[in-house]
Amino acid sequence: MENTLLLFPQLNISAPKDKAYYKKAVMKEEPHKAGKAGAKQKRNRLSLLLQKPEFHEGDHLGKAGNLPKAASVSPEEAVKWGESFDKLLSEKAGLDAFTKFLKTEFSEENIEFWIACEDYKKSKSAHELLPKAKTIFETFIQKDAPKEVNLDFHTKEVTSQSMGRPGRSTFEAAQSTVYRLMEQDSYPRFLRSAPYLGLLQGRAPARAPLRRRSRSFTVSDFKGARPSATLW
Repeated sequence: MENTLLLFPQLNISAPKDKAYYKKAVMKEEPHKAGKAGAKQKRNRLSLLLQKPEFHEGDHLGKAGNLPKAASVSPEEAVKWGESFDKLLSEKAGLDAFTKFLKTEFSEENIEFWIACEDYKKSKSAHELLPKAKTIFETFIQKDAPKEVNLDFHTKEVTSQSMGRPGRSTFEAAQSTVYRLMEQDSYPRFLRSAPYLGLLQGRAPARAPLRRRSRSFTVSDFKGARPSATLW
């Protein structure tokens, strides 16, 4: 028996190896189960989150006919917005409403540039001008900028040249051009939009009515039906 064990020593350690193999198998299997359990918990949490009403509050902010923040504006305030473009932008509620409207037209870069220029002119020191000017130029003016505004060649060239020593008037020409563009083009459309007209009437913007789907009939739908007394 001893010779057998010497010739086949693996027989003497077969049991421990089985146990070690079992432990390894369990260790490999447990992360797999844990991964499945974790994924299931994530799906459950996401499902609960989607059922909460507050999760859907911002779903339609960029769509026409939805101005939730501006809906509390009184008709008298809304009337003032129609008096001039400057009055619209001078009030926070008006600025918010106009910004949301431009998002529906995919031209919000114009009002964002105008706001950035207003903030730039309020810089307290010359030390703040250079980094702000660089950010504005790279974001809105330079070629292929992520939010490039529509400027004529002369205005863009003048603005580019002044970037060497930016001052508070660096973006005045460009800001005036974008302001006129919004005043003459986007502002009249805003005054004719359904959200603004709804505010004038003192109500929240109305949503489009749901359309009922027409049912298609088959021959089987008429089986067993009683014939009408008159056909015409």
